Amino acid sequence: MLITLLRSHLRPYTRPIGVLVLLQLLSTLGALYLPTLNADIIDNGVVKGDTGYIVGLGAVMLGVTVVQMVCAIGAVYFGARTAMAVGRDIRGSVFRQVQRFSAREVGQFGAPSLITRTTNDVQQVQMLVLMSFTLMVSAPIMCVGGIVMALGQDVPLSSLLLAVVPVLGIAVSLIVRKMRPLFRSMQKRLDTVNRVLREQITGIRVIRAFVKDDYEQRRFDGANKDLTAVSLATGRLMALMFPTVMAIVNVSSVAVLWFGAHRIDSGGMQVGALTAFLSYLMQILMSVMMATFMFMMVPRAEVCAERIQEVLHTDSSVVPPQVPVTELRRHGHLQLSGVDFAYPGAEAAVLRGVDIEAHPGQTTAVIGSTGSGKSTLLGLIPRLYDATGGRVLVDGEDVRVLDPKVLSETVGLVPQKPYLFSGTVASNLRYGRPDATDEELWHALEVAQAKDFVAALEGGLEAPIAQGGSNVSGGQRQRLAIARCLVRRPEIYLFDDSFSALDYATDAALRRALARETSQATVVIVAQRVSTIRDADRIVVLDEGRVVGTGTHAELMRDNKTYREIVLSQLTEQEAAA
Repeated sequence: MLITLLRSHLRPYTRPIGVLVLLQLLSTLGALYLPTLNADIIDNGVVKGDTGYIVGLGAVMLGVTVVQMVCAIGAVYFGARTAMAVGRDIRGSVFRQVQRFSAREVGQFGAPSLITRTTNDVQQVQMLVLMSFTLMVSAPIMCVGGIVMALGQDVPLSSLLLAVVPVLGIAVSLIVRKMRPLFRSMQKRLDTVNRVLREQITGIRVIRAFVKDDYEQRRFDGANKDLTAVSLATGRLMALMFPTVMAIVNVSSVAVLWFGAHRIDSGGMQVGALTAFLSYLMQILMSVMMATFMFMMVPRAEVCAERIQEVLHTDSSVVPPQVPVTELRRHGHLQLSGVDFAYPGAEAAVLRGVDIEAHPGQTTAVIGSTGSGKSTLLGLIPRLYDATGGRVLVDGEDVRVLDPKVLSETVGLVPQKPYLFSGTVASNLRYGRPDATDEELWHALEVAQAKDFVAALEGGLEAPIAQGGSNVSGGQRQRLAIARCLVRRPEIYLFDDSFSALDYATDAALRRALARETSQATVVIVAQRVSTIRDADRIVVLDEGRVVGTGTHAELMRDNKTYREIVLSQLTEQEAAA
């Protein structure tokens, strides 16, 4: 998964990668050439007392060092830029894929996990790419080049490498093998910490209201301790790796000095050659150590890449049409014909055989007990979900063949839980129509019964709105969300229990103003409150996902038992008949 992910996202950067590899090659060759020059100075300059030779070769070493330094800086520069660009591209790919997801896929992964995958997981892969460009590219060159140069200094002494390098490789492999499952568990537990923290921040009012501070503290502590335990287990293995590598390096150095001294004593090699061989041994083992450091990162990055690829390879259940319909013949006609909907793996369908028709200039209301499928039904119209059976038609065209932009312009939805974005009142109202004038915004606010409280805010239309609209009340959020939909001026308005936080007087005033504003549009209202929908032109009664009655308030009160029970649970017989 990791290789597949990197291959697809590194392809646009082949040229800077080529420059990087060339710079790393030159830098590494310079580092490999320096011990040979040093050995030459010792054997032919220091031993013979030739000061001119020492100065001349020292100048060459200085030049090689400068070139090596410049190449190393250039390699780090190109490596960092490329790694950051790859991280940016992967985050962009994940974000675009999530934007295509329907509500079903978002619920499948969960918001905390998607956030972790887009941030932390991508960061781990990005760090691996950076370390690969700065360390891993030079490591094999250093290792192979060091072996060749060591053989050039003394072949018999080089036989030590046949024992040292395999021992180091086996020790590292055993440790890395145990780290991989721990990294996978770490990412999952990081998801859990994010989820718990997100729930606690979002639900802080509920926590305080039920005095559950201690309980939530214990819940977070549990998730935090689970993550800490896995992190400590991983840290212990990482802490074990470096002493293991250094122990092998130090034992190897002692062995080289021991056998090398015997070689010098027997006349088989010179002092300078031993010094150079020791330097090459250090370079070889340091390159293996750099690769070791990379191997420590690879398991976690591989787990993260799998999680990223899981998002990228998940197809949305809402697929854009290949040949979309871009024009509609009629305006505002809505029809649901034999619609079924079932969530994946559910034992029973949420909606079964639903038939509803709504016309321009009419208000159609949908009512039913909790869990009867009202919100799901509305979600099918703007394609938050796709029906698993039957058809949803807008102006005679199946929504699955409509151009998403045309569908968005035709259908306006005010969801059950209205969401406001951080910014200002004006930026939120213009979310669906950026070119709306201030006059149009004030008009929409007036219809939504929000003009007075917005005018009272410091800054008016430019008053700040916190993320999620947390600095305004629930009723104010609903009215701003309604105003945002009105600014868009769609042909079909969908209100999903959008008046639930309003008092009766505001609810009544809003519905009167809304009736005048949407007199030529199709309006579909889902509500629990009978007073909100009793004046609708047509009321549809849902029960356990099925339509069990349609008609006006008076007709349903007379003929429909389910509707009558809902009404009488809220109103008296006299109020219902009034």
